Amino acid sequence: MKKETVFTEKAPRPIGPYSQGVIAEGRFLFVSGQIPINPETGELVTGDIEKQARQAIENLLAVVRAAGGSAENVVKVTVYIRDMGEYSRFNEIYEEYFSKSKPARAVVEVSNLPKGVAVEIEAIAAL
Repeated sequence: MKKETVFTEKAPRPIGPYSQGVIAEGRFLFVSGQIPINPETGELVTGDIEKQARQAIENLLAVVRAAGGSAENVVKVTVYIRDMGEYSRFNEIYEEYFSKSKPARAVVEVSNLPKGVAVEIEAIAAL
């Protein structure tokens, strides 16, 4: 199997033993979970779910762009959210980025996420 790693300075550096993204067989991009870290400062974006969601999505799309794609190439998204009560507020931000392409999606409430963030998002894109 042909496998290529993707790295961009426009998304946070991995904080563990993983790649920002991996392209398999030259066609499918698997983007690691992105949390709301500002890639320019390395600092966590704190505050409401909207601010955190926006940064996590921007980070995810930066990896997709680095692989030559765009939001329209994203076919599957998995969202990990600490509080399902914030689902509708998260969804408003998500829709700003994926209203045209509408990838398949799952949203899962979890008890904790890296660095105590409110949201983490991973995706698969077809390039």
